[in-house]
Amino acid sequence: MDTRELRDAYRRLARWYDLAEALPEMLGIGRLRRRMLARARGNVLEVAAGTGKNFRFYPARLNLVAVDLSAEMLQLACRRAAQLHRGYRFALMDAAGLAFPDRAFDTVVSTLSTCTFPEPVRALREISRVCCPDGRILLIEHGRSDRAWAARRQDRHAEAHERRFGCQWNREPIELVREAGLSIVQAARHFAGIFHTIEARPG
Repeated sequence: MDTRELRDAYRRLARWYDLAEALPEMLGIGRLRRRMLARARGNVLEVAAGTGKNFRFYPARLNLVAVDLSAEMLQLACRRAAQLHRGYRFALMDAAGLAFPDRAFDTVVSTLSTCTFPEPVRALREISRVCCPDGRILLIEHGRSDRAWAARRQDRHAEAHERRFGCQWNREPIELVREAGLSIVQAARHFAGIFHTIEARPG
């Protein structure tokens, strides 16, 4: 999908996006969110924030800006932040062209989104650009499993899954992060090798 098609897809998906993610949450994505987002510090940018499912896992008193390509998703995220009494800021923005100066944030977060970026390497380079040299880039992603049976299934249904959800679920997040020039601090696979937690530094 290109950027326009992706925006249109998430306009349609916004209302029931949280329901569509119910299975990954049941599998333990919430635990990964809690573990990773506890590391966020200082001025934080969340890229492709979606409906704000990460918000309840952040430490208190963060200065956080949440951006997303979809106005409909951001509306839901604003509502969730209000319910949590979090004074976050929001902006409509494409991950491939972040309207922030270099080195503007201490922590940059993106979860379950690299699979949707039309230009994932460009988006990851933007994430790197806006992060302080000694900052943290925290990613929770999903991609092609390292288990043959699961990878075959993902490959077989990849086109249909992308048409429905705007998600290319058989990408290789670690390879994309390396291609973008980020320095990986630590990385691990979870749940049949499909989900990744990655902490990185700017390249």
